[in-house]
Amino acid sequence: MKFNTQPGLRTAIVAVSAAVATLSGAQALAQAKEQFFPVLVYRTGAYAPNGIPFANGYVDYLKLVNARDGGIGGVKITFEECETGYATDKGVECYERLKGKGPTGATVVQPLSTGITFALTDKTFTDKIPLITAGYGRADSVDGTVFGFNFPLGGTYWDAADMLIQHVGKKEGGLDKLKGKKIALVYHDSPYGKEPIPLLQERAKTHGYQLLLLPVTHPGVEQKATWLQVRQQRPDYVFLWGWGVMNSTSIKEAVATGYPREKMYGVWWSGAEPDVSPAGESAKGYNALVFLAPAGQGAVHKDMMKYVYDKGQGTGKKEDVGEVLYNRGMVSAMMAVEGVKRAQIKYGKKPLKGEEVRWGLENLAIDAAAIKKLGLDGFMMPVSTSCVDHAGARAAAVHTWDGKKWVVGKERYEADMSIIKPMIKASAEKYAAEKKITKRDCAKEQ
Repeated sequence: MKFNTQPGLRTAIVAVSAAVATLSGAQALAQAKEQFFPVLVYRTGAYAPNGIPFANGYVDYLKLVNARDGGIGGVKITFEECETGYATDKGVECYERLKGKGPTGATVVQPLSTGITFALTDKTFTDKIPLITAGYGRADSVDGTVFGFNFPLGGTYWDAADMLIQHVGKKEGGLDKLKGKKIALVYHDSPYGKEPIPLLQERAKTHGYQLLLLPVTHPGVEQKATWLQVRQQRPDYVFLWGWGVMNSTSIKEAVATGYPREKMYGVWWSGAEPDVSPAGESAKGYNALVFLAPAGQGAVHKDMMKYVYDKGQGTGKKEDVGEVLYNRGMVSAMMAVEGVKRAQIKYGKKPLKGEEVRWGLENLAIDAAAIKKLGLDGFMMPVSTSCVDHAGARAAAVHTWDGKKWVVGKERYEADMSIIKPMIKASAEKYAAEKKITKRDCAKEQ
């Protein structure tokens, strides 16, 4: 075959080749300055009412950092959503598909599922990708000497259960007054719902209350048998450990059964607008823990409007900005970003590997001044982590639905670590023995 070798054609070919090479080089250079965030979401299924606002807040914050700050230390954030439907197997598939993307692989993974967290924890030791499980996941993963890549930032379910016991004890006039009382745990029959049980059982031994365990099968739309037991047993308090449609169903069943909403207390994942709105005025008086971010708007939300929503880049509806789960998603993204920022101090303003980001996450120092600078004054409590302590905080308040909005109580509770710390140690050491993990020597690593 004879090729056309006319000078004009050869020149054009050379020019196109050079342009393609230049474009490829520019693309490679651009990618070299990117920090990739996988975003595991569930915008479909029974848990979508709660998954959507969290995902919107999470993604919007990443967009805000790019638009307002030019990325993290000049490194642009890139991200990709993957739908899990809150299913553990799909969550693992998403993780495997996204963990190697970007110039340095996944920065950090936030599963928003205790079941997915349990499944991914074993993988972290090989993949060296941090898991941020802010207010969920494994309670024993606070121990960074065993769980080197798990970060239950802000608190665990043992913390939450402990603070609820403190709260109802205070209502009764002292923890000693809980003796002889009945406390029912209506819980999602999954790793998530089962997490608080060991702490509640431990506290029951000390304070002498009777613990009723009432599991609810996924997804939680059928609870009549559960609330029949509540009506028969007449517990003094009901603790709700639900998620998605289960929460609103529980409140509606409580109304139908005649159980006082004033005596119902949800974990922080059972205390958002989608949980109470379906019951309307009937939900009035229902209580739940709130941590990291209550409902409302502050300085960061003004920035969100200016740099994201006013530019037509918002992920959800403008009127949903500031709801409980939106704010919690936003703050969860913020802590991941702050972890990268912190790690850049040690490793430089460049795309960082998961193992490098791990150092940043276990050296977080988000104090009151930092919170104000972030525009989150009044929306979260300080978080200070270490190699040993991967939670960094364990405090919460109780907010109550007044029929139209959440009203945050003045009392702040902090989990009693004299009870929880020995439980963490025993559980973490059991895990280490089963998995043949050598504990980290934090003194040598810092």
